[in-house]
Amino acid sequence: MLSRIAESLFWIGRYVERADDTARILDAFLGRLLEDLWADEDAACRTLMSILGAPAPQDRRLTTGDVLELLAFDAEDPSAISGAIVAARDNARGVRETISSEMWECLNVTWHTLASRRGAAERLGPTVFLSYVRERSAVLAGLAESTMSRDDGWRFLVLGRSLERVDMTARLLSIQTNTPDEVTGWRTVLRSCGADEAFLRTHGGTFDPQRVTEFLLLDRLFPRSALHALGTAEQCLIDLAPTIERAGVTDAARRPIGQIRTRLEYADTTTLLAELPQHLHALQLTCATASAAITARYFPQSTPVTWGTVAWGGS
Repeated sequence: MLSRIAESLFWIGRYVERADDTARILDAFLGRLLEDLWADEDAACRTLMSILGAPAPQDRRLTTGDVLELLAFDAEDPSAISGAIVAARDNARGVRETISSEMWECLNVTWHTLASRRGAAERLGPTVFLSYVRERSAVLAGLAESTMSRDDGWRFLVLGRSLERVDMTARLLSIQTNTPDEVTGWRTVLRSCGADEAFLRTHGGTFDPQRVTEFLLLDRLFPRSALHALGTAEQCLIDLAPTIERAGVTDAARRPIGQIRTRLEYADTTTLLAELPQHLHALQLTCATASAAITARYFPQSTPVTWGTVAWGGS
């Protein structure tokens, strides 16, 4: 497969997942502010911006409107929802012969309707816009699942989506590192991952922080858990470059993914919550390292596109 096509598919997977997960995070964030009328809006907005690696203006107090403008409506920034949709559509336009026509139409229609959805959000509230993005992301994922051959193109798409999902799940969980005992917050995190009902079916109605952390990091059956997404990414890399090595793993992308997957798989669940900041930092570092290695191996003419990272200082 041509390097250009592989790179475009990889970033389509990442950008669509980024738009979906950023919409989920913003929905969770706005819900928490509505529930806590005494919350410091400026401090909450700055925490969210830090979690998503976005620079926050220092010359004024931040409001939810500022956050939505920077993280949802900015079409120039690929870290924002609109910018990620624009970037995914631009990549899809260059590989229309590789993806299905239904996938292209889905992205193109979504891009064309962003402006009207923003207008609706300004009249009716941000949930209109955020829900739309989540629905369109799900439609695209379903179309990819049902219309793409399971070839290298599919593997690059899923690889990008899986790495982004690991990173965003880590960022979602990091919302709770400063308030580990707040039950309402843990349920909000589950909802933002689309995991609320799956968690209830598995563990019942007790939103124990330990159980929630285990579910989102270690559950082998839930597709948005970090462990499941890491396993999917690792399998994609194996299928893209099958080798028989007598010792070690030479793939610079597969090695850190396998290491963190093994670390999580055999983690001591009794200390998982106490060690959560270290696990989340390691996950983000792994995603950045693996993405750079994938770029160096498969897209050597490109410069890696990176997120900002959360500063894990124990604060």
